[in-house]
Amino acid sequence: MIPEPYLAAPTRYDATGMQYKRCGRSGVLLPEVSLGFWHNFGSVDPYERSREITRFAFDHGITHFDLANNYGPVYGSAEETMGRLMDDTFRAYRDELFIATKAGYDMWPGPYGNWGSRKSLMASLDQSLRRMHLDYVDLFYSHRYDPATPLEETLQALVDIVRQGKALYVGISRWPLEALQVAEAYLRQHDVPLLIYQGRLNLLDREPQQQGILDFCAEHGIGFISFSPLAQGLLTDRYLNGIPEDSRMSKGKFLKQEVLTPELLSYLRGLNAVAAERGETLAEMALSWILHQRGVTSVLVGASSTAQLEKNLRSVGAPAFDQEIPPFIPAASGKG
Repeated sequence: MIPEPYLAAPTRYDATGMQYKRCGRSGVLLPEVSLGFWHNFGSVDPYERSREITRFAFDHGITHFDLANNYGPVYGSAEETMGRLMDDTFRAYRDELFIATKAGYDMWPGPYGNWGSRKSLMASLDQSLRRMHLDYVDLFYSHRYDPATPLEETLQALVDIVRQGKALYVGISRWPLEALQVAEAYLRQHDVPLLIYQGRLNLLDREPQQQGILDFCAEHGIGFISFSPLAQGLLTDRYLNGIPEDSRMSKGKFLKQEVLTPELLSYLRGLNAVAAERGETLAEMALSWILHQRGVTSVLVGASSTAQLEKNLRSVGAPAFDQEIPPFIPAASGKG
């Protein structure tokens, strides 16, 4: 049976409530909520569900899809899913989409399937474009800082990728502040300004704020996008009353049970009470909090269903916070 051709909702920009924020000092406007392909879009996941989620996202104003070469599982399969989506859903809407991918983590065997060499970045992007059935990506990231490769080699590869027309913009992810400072200066001097920094920022992990990364980005016209905004599900109501059998924590792959200490559980329940006072769920408040931090452009959310994504979209346009929410500080961290 041939599926009905996809026609995007005519109300996707006018009646969905989505808000768009300028990414640093660029011309790019990103939706406050963007869709990440880290989980749920690999070859182990049903394609029909991936198509349903991405169509729902676009129909509700989400124009930014975030991928990486090794997202799956298996490696590369999330990009292959994106390629299928381009062919049966989004080809007519390519110019409305802002598609990102990355390279820098383990991808293929041997010395060039990892890290930040020119050889690795160039080869990886060529592979990604083939998998996604694209001529170019809107944004290409160095996925992590490589302490062994000269920064100039990694950064010049990013410059040349833009000049070759394979990416319109470049970003970096999880680089330390000192390397970010070098990257900003080098890329600006080579007329390929750094568009965006991707880092983990949430109510439980405020490292980009504590290290000065968010302030640097805000002061130098660099956007910031937060991944893992719900701390792998900790910042939802999922674990407030125990560990469900079907939860990510029960499987122990990305979220270990020992993380949920009594003191963390108490903190999460306190956050949940604050969220209730705001008329929000814990997840909605967690996303709202990120969007109200100085320098933040967007949050990356995952989704295993349209219902889950719909809930995350409720954070758009949420009111600011009347008082500061204190960070979680484990008791052990204060011991000398």
